[in-house]
Amino acid sequence: MNEQKLSKRLEKVAHFIEPQSRIADIGSDHAYLPCYAVLKGFASFAIAGEIADGPFRSAQDQVEKTGLLAQISVRKGDGLEVLEPSDEVDTVVVAGMGGPLIANILENGKRKLARVKRLILQPNIAAKRIREWGAREQFQITAEEIIEEDHKIYEILVLERSNEPVDYSEDELFFGPLLLKEKNAIFRTKWQHERDTWKKITENIEKQGKTLENEAKLAELHAQIKRVEDVLK
Repeated sequence: MNEQKLSKRLEKVAHFIEPQSRIADIGSDHAYLPCYAVLKGFASFAIAGEIADGPFRSAQDQVEKTGLLAQISVRKGDGLEVLEPSDEVDTVVVAGMGGPLIANILENGKRKLARVKRLILQPNIAAKRIREWGAREQFQITAEEIIEEDHKIYEILVLERSNEPVDYSEDELFFGPLLLKEKNAIFRTKWQHERDTWKKITENIEKQGKTLENEAKLAELHAQIKRVEDVLK
């Protein structure tokens, strides 16, 4: 992977960036995505944000090597703290982290999102947490993708600011409102695997004997299994 050829996952993320956007890629690692986005014309300006020293230096080296110092600003900081109003960023990308961490980054930095119109988010797990955050903060899901790469399944969510209250059912929060409508083959594979994993966990818990904690966990797991089986019918 490099600035000319991204992974399938990141390439799909990049293609949700509207032409000539001003983007911030939070947790940018080697800054491959900002470099790719600028070179392909998806972004006219980009911030590559990193909190750790190693990835921060790697991003600096990559941007300099690619000759994009005038268009990409590499910054060290925690989450959205790297953004300034003068950047006029309209699109924020956060990819390759857990859903709870992405939701925390957005919540902790939401005062920095006043001018941001689009969020492109790729959680590795627990996408529900992002959907819940978006609904609370009046960001509507306008696109969702589910893809498989190297035997792993990823969800990509695009959220845009809404003028109306955003309300989703529990199933829509759990599975994704747009993914739930499509229910494609990858969606089915993901949730069949999750269901089978939960069934094995319930079997192991049941072998441990009855405790209040075990009973509560079993009730939660049985509810999730039923939810998935109802959707996959």
